[in-house]
Formats: sequence, C-alpha cells, structure tokens
Amino acid sequence: MRLDNFLLRTFRDVPKSKVYRIIRSGEVRVNRGRAKPGTRLAEADEIRLPPVRQKEKPGPGRPPDGLIEKTRRALMHERDDMLVFNKPAGLAVHAGSGLRFGLIEVLRVARPGEYVELVHRLDRQTSGCLLVARSRAALDALRAGLNDAAATKRYLALVDGHWKEGAIEVDVPLSRDVERSGERMVTVDPERGKASVSRFEPVAFYGDATLMSVEIKTGRTHQIRVHAAHCGHPVAGDDKYGSNRRAALWQERGLGRMFLHAAHIDMPYGQDTLQLDAPLAADLAQLLDQLDEQE
Repeated sequence: MRLDNFLLRTFRDVPKSKVYRIIRSGEVRVNRGRAKPGTRLAEADEIRLPPVRQKEKPGPGRPPDGLIEKTRRALMHERDDMLVFNKPAGLAVHAGSGLRFGLIEVLRVARPGEYVELVHRLDRQTSGCLLVARSRAALDALRAGLNDAAATKRYLALVDGHWKEGAIEVDVPLSRDVERSGERMVTVDPERGKASVSRFEPVAFYGDATLMSVEIKTGRTHQIRVHAAHCGHPVAGDDKYGSNRRAALWQERGLGRMFLHAAHIDMPYGQDTLQLDAPLAADLAQLLDQLDEQE
C-alpha cells in the first residue's frame, strides 16, 4: 500500500491536505527515514506518526420526544438483566439506511450511563417481542438461549391465499447476496445458501388469506417472508417478495405494512426457562376483525 493511502485510512477524520502536509514536512518517518506520499509500504516496516488532532464526529443528537415516548410505551417488562419490548412497526431497532435513531439509540439517550445492547433484531416493519440486555453477562446468556436448539421463536403471519398444505416444515437454504434493481434480495439457493428452516401451521382461514403460526429454527434475514413466498403464499402486504398488486390491495383494506408479528419466545436462560409473549399489534388485530373468518 502507498504511504499516503495508509495514512488517509489511519486518519479518517483529518483533511487530506493536512495528511500530505505532514508527509512532505518529514514528520512521518518510514524505517527512521523521510518518505514520499508514493512510498510503498512492506510488511514489518516501522512507521512513526506524529500526534494529529482529529475532528470529533458529532453525535446523532437527541431523538425527537415522540420517538422517546414511542419507545417508552413499547416496554413490556423491565428486569435488572433485561428489557422486553413489544416493538411497534415502523420503529427500527438501530440507526442506519438514512435513519439517525433506532430503538437502541433512543435507549442510550433515555438511560445515560446504563449498559443496553440488542440481543437480536427485527425488521423495521415487523412488530413484536424484542430483547435488550442490561449487562454483558446477560447479553451472552440471552444470545446463547436464543441459539439453543430448545428455543422456540414463533411469529404470526397472514399470508395470501388459502393454505392447503396443513402444518409443514420448510427446509430451504437462503442466500442474501442477490441484487435486483439496486436492492438487496434474499433468494432460495440450494447450492450457496445457508440452512434455513421454518415450520408453518395454519391458525385461521379467511376469504383470500390464511393466518399462520410460524416457528423459525434458524434466524436468516427475511426468512419467513422468502419461505412463505417460496410456498406460493407471500406475507400479506409484502411488496418485496410478493406482488405489488396484492400489496396495494391490502393497503386499500387498511394494512399499512406487511402482516408479520414476533409473538412468542420460549428459551433456556441460565438455569431457568424464559417465556415471553407480545400481544398482536393493534393494526393487525383490527385488520383481522374486518376479515370474514371461515370454518
């Protein structure tokens, strides 16, 4: 690597002009000698760097009061070792993709000085049970419990169409390295995909949809959505893996997002068993009330 490129990577928050200035002034030494910006570095080279003041990156600031209140209302249980949320749809779990604040950033502002860390994640438009650890020991134990073979993670999903297969296990490998129209997609990939297992069981039937209980044995990105679409029954309102026409129809019926809710977690936790239930989100419950259930 060239010396200038090495320094630009090392001093990410220093103006490029200053990086070149300290090289040309001789303040940077390679193997105790002066060097040029184009000097090629080799393994075991000794590089002396001067103290350089870097600009402090500004923090994200304070979350809006409405977002803090939304997070507060979502809290279901508070213990010394964990916080349990019934995350509402639309609230991201962390910042990114143009979002300055997610649930974890809000918690760090609302609870200064406390240890808070996400145990797992939910998609922004998925509601339901979300765990936040309040210590490093709790984080390790909770993640170990979630990954234990005895753990049960169950979702409620309304899918398009009349499900005729009964209770089935979908064991289909998934890959997330596919890009379509500039958007990352998860696809079924028997050759390069990672093992992904979901168990689907119908709970209630409606005119053109079926309410499913879905237990996931693995936690791949968009796993339920892709497995449901693979079975020919995309999640209602999912315009990424389902049809835009059907998603638009669900929107006309009042469904402003896909119908997917993390309803239940049952897992080992130390010497105990942790059982958590998140009541179905109000918008999803209201939609079901509008639909005609069939026997």
